[in-house]
Amino acid sequence: MNPADRIHAITACIITAAYDSCTDVGRDSLTDRFGKNDGSELKQLRPLRKPDWRINILREKYMLNFLDFIKSKYEFFSPKEKKIADVVLEQPQKIIASSIAQLAKSAGVSEPTVHRFCQKINTEGYPDFKLKLAQTLAKGIPYVNIHVDENDSTENYTKKIFDSSISILNEARKNVDIRVIQRCVDVLSCARRITFCGLGSSATVAHDMLNKFFRFNIPCNYFEDPVMMLMSASNCSLEDVFVLISHTGRTKDLIDVAKYARSRKATVIGLTSENSPLAEECSLVLSAKIPEDTDIYIPMASRLVQLALVDVLATGLFLRKGPQFIANLKNVKEAIKESRLEMPREKKADNKEPGEEENK
Repeated sequence: MNPADRIHAITACIITAAYDSCTDVGRDSLTDRFGKNDGSELKQLRPLRKPDWRINILREKYMLNFLDFIKSKYEFFSPKEKKIADVVLEQPQKIIASSIAQLAKSAGVSEPTVHRFCQKINTEGYPDFKLKLAQTLAKGIPYVNIHVDENDSTENYTKKIFDSSISILNEARKNVDIRVIQRCVDVLSCARRITFCGLGSSATVAHDMLNKFFRFNIPCNYFEDPVMMLMSASNCSLEDVFVLISHTGRTKDLIDVAKYARSRKATVIGLTSENSPLAEECSLVLSAKIPEDTDIYIPMASRLVQLALVDVLATGLFLRKGPQFIANLKNVKEAIKESRLEMPREKKADNKEPGEEENK
């Protein structure tokens, strides 16, 4: 190997190792890409462009995942490139097993267009594009904003909604701050009274919290009327806790309630977006960083995440109460048992041998 190739090989290995360390892919990809250390495949690499390689490494390091990167560049694509991006974002699992010809056919474009698309999103070609896509999917299903088309069949839009819900919950699980959850459980377990507030679709989440938390022998209130919220805040004290729920965090009434409750020394927990106006007025902010535009679309993903966080807090409070609290929950179940119809009992299987009755 001549000096030029040696320098090229060393530089390529450094870049690849940096990429792998940023994305937790592992060292096996080095062998897959460069061969078994004999240098035979290094000569096939394209010359590295000195001004670009550091930028590419930093881009990969701070990129959430490959699909998010494609989505962030969507507005800069040509109309044909947008067709390719739509296919990739809707069916990333299928693309991994597809050839460049199959992807071109699915998107209704030519193969050279697919190749230009791959270069535009900083990959070295279609094989490298599929490798990065596979690495993203290997970490878990990323959040993909799957748009329902007016021509979708019942099967298609049902699948899209379920896939989107699974994806958003998985993304929220990775983003939630465990330390904030622990602190919220600490505060709720010491509360003299808990007040849950929400407006619109967030009111259903607040009501769900009431339904779960009043079982813990802690006085609880629930309000979806702004005036009632303010009246309750005017009577709160140091040992009171307010839980305010708003995905956008821009609801003026809830912001006013948070300010008033804080002025009365109460603790305010916000299930809201980070860095929102409501978050700035809260003592604790529990956010999963979910990008959903509820100004245009009906809240779906955010509501699912909020309900999951409610269950997390309720579970944490139950565990904090200890085993002796199980008797209280049992009493609640016994109290409502009579209000329900009994489940129909299954008929016992007749195991008698044929002709047994006749023999009797």
